[in-house]
This record gives sequence, structure tokens and C-alpha cells, in this order.
Amino acid sequence: MKDALARKGGADRPLDLRDLLDQLLADGRVLRADVERLTLSPRSRQDAGLHPVTYLGAQELPDPARANKLHSDETIMHWLAEKSGQPLYRIDPLKIKVAAITDVMSFAFAKRHQILAVEVDAERVVVASAEPFVADWQSGLEHVTRKQVERVLATPAELSRYMLEFYGLARSISGASAPSRARTGGVLSNLEQMLELGNLQDPDANDQHIVSIVDWLLQYAFDQRASDIHLEPRREIGRVRFRIDGVLHAIYELPIQVAAAVTSRIKILGRMDVAEKRRPQDGRLKTLRTDGSEVELRLSTMPTAFGEKLVMRIFDPQVLVSGFRELGLADDDYRRWNTMVGNTHGIVLVTGPTGSGKTTTLYSTLKQLAVPEVNVCSIEDPIEMVEPAFNQMQVQHNIGLDFATGVRSLLRQDPDIIMIGEIRDLETAEMAIQAALTGHLVLSTLHTNDAPSAVTRMLEIGVPPYLLKATVLGVMAQRLVRSLCPHCKKPQPVDKAAWQQLVHPWAVTAPDQVMHAEGCLECRNTGYLGRQGLYEILLMSEPVQQSIGTDVDLGVLRKQAMKEGMRTLRLSGARKVASGETTIEEVMRVAPAPSNH
Repeated sequence: MKDALARKGGADRPLDLRDLLDQLLADGRVLRADVERLTLSPRSRQDAGLHPVTYLGAQELPDPARANKLHSDETIMHWLAEKSGQPLYRIDPLKIKVAAITDVMSFAFAKRHQILAVEVDAERVVVASAEPFVADWQSGLEHVTRKQVERVLATPAELSRYMLEFYGLARSISGASAPSRARTGGVLSNLEQMLELGNLQDPDANDQHIVSIVDWLLQYAFDQRASDIHLEPRREIGRVRFRIDGVLHAIYELPIQVAAAVTSRIKILGRMDVAEKRRPQDGRLKTLRTDGSEVELRLSTMPTAFGEKLVMRIFDPQVLVSGFRELGLADDDYRRWNTMVGNTHGIVLVTGPTGSGKTTTLYSTLKQLAVPEVNVCSIEDPIEMVEPAFNQMQVQHNIGLDFATGVRSLLRQDPDIIMIGEIRDLETAEMAIQAALTGHLVLSTLHTNDAPSAVTRMLEIGVPPYLLKATVLGVMAQRLVRSLCPHCKKPQPVDKAAWQQLVHPWAVTAPDQVMHAEGCLECRNTGYLGRQGLYEILLMSEPVQQSIGTDVDLGVLRKQAMKEGMRTLRLSGARKVASGETTIEEVMRVAPAPSNH
């Protein structure tokens, strides 16, 4: 080892608090007063059990080498990485192959030496530790695995957390996959042993191992900011995938019997029919995060060739914004949206594909409108989030309760504001129009590419132009784009050709530079962190109404709407690209080009 830290006390000596402080002081990374204070004041019995790096990180010491910055366990470990020549490794659970890394060494060995394998291939194994100058375990591990060991550093907190998490998960899966002998405790005959080699007994949905796997799966999804969990059966394995920031990531592969038991366990929690596996089912469940906050999940199963596919959509009440401004609308769009939903009667439509944020927009809007003086009612298929601020009814086709019937019933409930989950047919549209004409504000959704297309869709399902002009207040189309990671985004010259393609057919001056996705540990090397909305708001002004007839030219309608202040989805995205919030590629991926058809 190259440094004084390694020379003090000889090889294989764990890090010592006094040595760390002396070397940090010599490098100008701590103040002498802090060193003297920590050296003279004895550590409490509770602190004495902490790793020196964890203890120093918790003290939040000023770092003279970085103005107005405090030390954390990560900054101290980064400094240690430079001193020892071992790279600092940020453990990303999404990229860890748990089954492979837990096979490298036993949990007892990993815990005794406080090390964790983080990458494995045919030639090498990458092992993370928090002790750069302890190597007594390395030669033995290389001998047993017959692989070259590459050493990296990780913070003690990360090592402790993921060691328990990964080995706990692997143990639960192994226990759930164990042959029936482990469950019965009996002595098997030769015939039974032969049968057992080919067929594992299906684990029970209430098995403690299965309960542990489900708990891990849900909490891990919450930690990773997932919006959906997919459990997909294949011939021999069950694949787990999370949708994070709109993109699916492969997380884990479970043995097929374990995957089936996990699906059954979740169906039990969602009060679904566990025995019925031939037809789709819907359910919902509520659970808690580790911090005690409540999260609701909507469950959906579908029969496939290899078993039931389960999708869990996560609805976090915290995503509902406390004000329209927090939706991310630009100033002019904010004014237009307020104008539409501030009316006492009429229809407001929100359009976009599944996963474009329509639910968040509608629920957040209704939550603002649901003051004690008004009666807010909704009919949905299904109810996305249970919200106590208003009255919700779910469509039930098996008893003839569809959207149109539901709206007819709601009109007898003395409502002020009605939310219809989706206008799918003429009957529902007619009921929405009747509600608007009789003095109610109606909010609903349509599946169209952009705002002007909502007008033609309503005409296509049979709504007369005169009723459309009399009731529709406006349409908002929206999409969600990934936001650039603030920790790693970097400026670059704008690609003029790509910019022209983005804003075509309008002439918009390109900015001097834009930001591009670099990728770092914070954003899992994707370059993006979180999502934000793109909005296209068509206000049904008198000039726009005049361009609506039995045969509507979308190009003419769009031009008129833009004269009135509408900005297309791509132009809304171009504004965010110019301000460094996202990239041209991301806007082009989610926002459709304007269509005249």
C-alpha cells in the first residue's frame, strides 16, 4: 500500500479513527480544531461500534478543500479510494445479479470480512469492501473461486444494507424452491428421490419465504421510484421488471415455482380469486413504505402460455400536487388551464396514451376543486386512486353499470363537478354533454395523439358540431418526458438538423447550446432522473369554434389554435430542451409530430 495509512501498524490493519484524522489533516481535508475535538472527546459506547468512516461522516465536518461543503461517509470514502488506488464503487441494485454474487461466498464469510461480491464473470469477481488495507481474505477467495479478485471500495452503510438484502433475498428464494423433503422432514424412498430430482414441490403462497420475497419486491420497487411492477412467467423462470421513469428495467429472475407462489401471494393480498387462473382479474391492495407512508397498488392478472402474468401499478398519494402550478405548466398554459377548470359548467378533456400522466393531472385538479362547498363525483374504470376528497364510483359491466349509466345516476346525486374516466362511445359523450348543458363541470379523458385530434374524435363518434362548440371548454394533451439528471448533465452545441426536425414545420430559433445526458451513479448511468410534463392546451375560443364544422381540417384548426396561443407538444418540449431540462431525443421519443389527418 502506497500511503502512510497502510504503513501504520503493518499489513491487514483495519482503519483506525486517529490514523484517519491525522491523514485527513495532513491532506488539508479537515480542520485542526475538529481533529483535536474528536481526539480528546471519547466516543460514546454506541458510536464506538461504528466503522470510523461512518462515524466521521455523521459528524458533518467542514471540508477545507471544498468551500462551504461538509464531509459525508461518501466523500471520505472517495478520498480513501484516491489514497489506496482502489476505485469507489456505487452499488446499483438494478445491475446486481443477486443469484450469481451470493454464490461467490457464503453469508458468514461475507459478514466476517465485511465484503460483498458485486460483479461476477468467467474470469473475475469484483469484491467491494470498506477496508482498503485488509487483504487476508483475498488469496483464499481466489483459490476457492479460481477467479481473479478485483477490489473496489464501498461505504460501510451500503455494504451492510445490501449484504443483508441480497443474501436475505437469495435465502428466501432458495428456501421457497427447496424440495419437499425440507418441508416434510421425512425420509424419502429411492423412487421419491428420483421423482424429486425432476419436480420441486410448489411452494405455498403463505410460506414465510414467499412472504419475505413479496415484502422485498414491494419495498425495493418503492425505493427505486418504480411506477409499475411486472411479474412475467416464462418456460423455466419468472422475470421481474420495474418501469422506472417510463422505461422497463429487468430486475430479477425467479424460479418458475417461486414466481407462481409470489403471484398467488399478491392475489391473496389483493382479495382476488387465487384458484381462477384462466381469465384476467383486477384487484388492489394498500401497503406501507418503510417510512410509514401509505401506498396503493392496482393489480391486474392475465393468462399467458406459461402461467399468469401480474402487473402492479403503484399509486403514491404524494404524486398528487398541491397546486396547479406544480404540474409544471408554463405561465401561459397555467393561465389557460385555470380558465378552463374555473368554469361552473362545460367539458374539459385531457388526452394522451396510457402512462402519460392524465391520472395525476385529473386527480390533482379535482383535489383543488373539491372544496367543502361543492359536490365532486367520479365514475372510473377502474378507480385509479381512492381519494377521500370526492365520491368515486367504479364501472361494473357485469351488472350493466357502464359510463353512460353511471353518469345518468350521478346526475341525480346533485353534483357540481363530474369526472368521467373516459369517453369511449356516443352514449357516454351524450351524457357528458347533457351534464354540461344542465350546469355541471365535466372532466374526462380521450385517447388521441394531440389536442386538436380530440375535436375530430368527438365528431367521429357522432357528436354534432353545434353541441361540441356549445359544451367543450378546451382540450389538454400531455406527455411525460424524462428530466436530465442535475448531477451529471453537460452542455454541448445544439445539433441544428435535429432541432429543425423537432420544431418542424415552424421556424423557431435554436439555442446556442443544449444539455445532454452524461450518466452518473445518481441516475444509474441513464443520464435522466424523474419525469416532467409536456402540455398542449387548446382553448375553445370563438375563432377556434368557427373552424369546427361537419368536416374539420386539422391543419386549419391547429393553425387557428396556435394563433390563439396554443403551443404544440413538440414546441413545448423544445422550450424545455432550450432551458436544459431534457434532450431533443427524449422529446422526439414521446411527442408525436403534428398530424393533419
